[in-house]
Amino acid sequence: MEPLDLARWQFGITTVYHFLFVPITIGLAFLVAGLQTAWYRTQQPKYLRLTKYFGKLFLINFALGLVTGIVQEFQFGMNWSDYSRFVGDIFGAPLAIEGLLAFFLESTFLGLWIFGWDRLSPKLHLATIWIAATGTLLSAYFILAANSFMQNPVGYEYNPATGRAELVDFAAVLTNKVTLVTFPHTIFGAFMTAGALVLGVSLWNLVRRPDRDPDAFRTSGRMASIVLLVAALGVAASGDQQAKVMTDVQPMKMAAAEAQYETRDHASFSIFSIGTPDGSEETFSLRVPGMLSFLAEGDWNATVEGIDNLQSGYELMYGPGDYTPNIALTYWTFRFMIGIGMLATLPALWLLWCTRKGRPLCVRRFALPVAIALPLLPLLANSFGWIFTEMGRQPWIVFGLMPTSAGVSPTVSAGEVLTSMIGFTLIYGLLAVIEVRLLLKTIKGGLPELPQPATDDTDGGNPTDPGAGPDNDDRELAFAY
Repeated sequence: MEPLDLARWQFGITTVYHFLFVPITIGLAFLVAGLQTAWYRTQQPKYLRLTKYFGKLFLINFALGLVTGIVQEFQFGMNWSDYSRFVGDIFGAPLAIEGLLAFFLESTFLGLWIFGWDRLSPKLHLATIWIAATGTLLSAYFILAANSFMQNPVGYEYNPATGRAELVDFAAVLTNKVTLVTFPHTIFGAFMTAGALVLGVSLWNLVRRPDRDPDAFRTSGRMASIVLLVAALGVAASGDQQAKVMTDVQPMKMAAAEAQYETRDHASFSIFSIGTPDGSEETFSLRVPGMLSFLAEGDWNATVEGIDNLQSGYELMYGPGDYTPNIALTYWTFRFMIGIGMLATLPALWLLWCTRKGRPLCVRRFALPVAIALPLLPLLANSFGWIFTEMGRQPWIVFGLMPTSAGVSPTVSAGEVLTSMIGFTLIYGLLAVIEVRLLLKTIKGGLPELPQPATDDTDGGNPTDPGAGPDNDDRELAFAY
């Protein structure tokens, strides 16, 4: 294979792998903060136990996400040096702010949260997890701003003397219309992912160990179900807006998502289709009339340009070449993103119905397999969404400015890229085993027991404080988790 193909495979593998951790980190940070807030306001022990339980899952995921995320930036220099030279002035700015501001914000206050249980006041300790959670949002925004420039380049000028795109309006980069619709869509997807994880873990505990903390897991399951359903509505609404912006800046991606070769009014959307892989010939399809027009323009009778017409226009604009992405991959990832994501809402509706009005969970045969599979559904939907977003932009690495083939490092050989790709893949495989084993061990361990209040509270400490007691100053230091 050519270095370009291998470099694309490596970036795809490492990016999709890293993004498995990102939505869990973002969503779970806020769910843990919500549980701790509930404990702070009610002082009910179940909320504190749930906070520590899901907080440990959050920390495991955060650590693995941090390790895998570092590799992403190294790849720009290793395999995509020409791309880095061309847009480094623009692409590097939001990445630098993300590292210096957002990441340090979340890591610093997360450290205070981990080690501050018996050293900070309850209110201040609660504030640390909310600040850390806010840091994850800022990180996501700056990363998405960088990626959105690749989808819709703004705020730059091309310098023919240096052959580089140079930043002239950073505010335009941060307020890119692609960023403004992609950010809420991504965050709602993160809350769906975290909600599915908490719901799946809660459901597993309720089914496998119905006599062990049923009230606590019923509470966390209902909370997660509500979060998942509200987030699903947000994903649908923001996805609708994102589709319209996508049609405006990258009409070829929308045409490829439907494998529509001819320009049509009242364009239909196929839920399922059978035909040639590239969609040029169709033998059977299940269609919704006018749906593609509504997705693209907000009008059931609007005109949606086809692939052939767009290809001709791009040839006139950019010169001879194939400006069509992989149709089969784009078509199916778009549907998998929508279908698998919405499938995750069914267990949430079922659990809320079964546990309404204080009722215990009505266990069914399918409950345990659903609990195991549920956390994977939004993860798959997120992955398919990113594959669609990045593959639908091809053959551009920066849409309209730089083809992907021009961004690869010119001095990197296929053997070098293959060696690093195999190395990263093996390391990531090992990390996956570690991650899964740690998560399963924590989940199976159940809710942590809280320390009993000291019998002699002569130091005036808070009896709910793990460090309360007369010998608090001399006790052995212990890690909170």
